[in-house]
Amino acid sequence: MRAGSARAGVAEMVEQAQLPTINGIDVTELREYIESCRLDPSQADRNPVVVARWVGGTRAEVTSSLGGPPVYMGGADDPSALGMVLRCLAACDVEVVANKAALLGVQIQDLSVEVRGYANVGRYLGLDSDAGSGYQRIAYTIRLKTKGATAEQLEEIRRACLKGSPVADTLERAVAVELEFEGS
Repeated sequence: MRAGSARAGVAEMVEQAQLPTINGIDVTELREYIESCRLDPSQADRNPVVVARWVGGTRAEVTSSLGGPPVYMGGADDPSALGMVLRCLAACDVEVVANKAALLGVQIQDLSVEVRGYANVGRYLGLDSDAGSGYQRIAYTIRLKTKGATAEQLEEIRRACLKGSPVADTLERAVAVELEFEGS
């Protein structure tokens, strides 16, 4: 390696160490949060309450106890709830990749997650159908372009998606769903 390129590599590492954020993520804050969860695993618990209120037709206004603006779903110009499942998986893995890349000091130049799903909604429509009313299969592709990530770093990011994606994990295993119905 030439001396000039070695200095450039060191300068880049120093520059990364001095960055308050990488990929828009405050790495110090993220590391502190991870450490607090390591010391007290209950810090990683989430128990949100989401409320959807009918606003007419098939449209719902959805709010969460975790905050953020309301999300509108199901109307003529809104994504369907079933379509949001795919959107949630894509957005979740953007977050997983961005966080893991930031922790590794990897700068993202471009990132996209393309999710494809197949569902037959016959049962939802009240028709006889052997298929469930949700997705029968989901597949997705992550496309990541970085500023000089090593093969090892890219593998760590890939593993983070395989093992750490909360939405993918939820979809891959049977999750107990309990229904209480209050009508009048």
